[in-house]
Amino acid sequence: MLQDILLAADGSDHSVRAAEKVVEMTGGNGTVEVVYVIDSSSSKHDVLHHQSQEEIEQERRQRMKRVEDVFANTSLSVEVFFLHGEPGPTIVEFANRRPYDCVVIGSRGLNKLQSMVLGSVSHKVAKRVQWPVLIIK
Repeated sequence: MLQDILLAADGSDHSVRAAEKVVEMTGGNGTVEVVYVIDSSSSKHDVLHHQSQEEIEQERRQRMKRVEDVFANTSLSVEVFFLHGEPGPTIVEFANRRPYDCVVIGSRGLNKLQSMVLGSVSHKVAKRVQWPVLIIK
């Protein structure tokens, strides 16, 4: 059973499904580090549409609540990290700092053209992280 997992999440439905898979893979025991990457465009949006830094942080925590709730009734040790940068490279850099049994990330479901032109975050992570990567649809 896997015991040391990195979960890349953004609060989306894909992230919630990925969190549920982490619970299943670990049997509800072990350590999970969750990373949420704030890119420059969402950071600018947050600053323009909120009154204070506390309000911004509260909204970010609220986005992650559904993911964190998945772990609520488990014995997993969970720590959430809010990082700033471009999601793909930032997740890769964080993941490669220490060993994980697996890195889990939700798929955004880009169509073939979008994936070919843009490249998905999950694809970038899978190509560059030195640990096994599980992409959840």
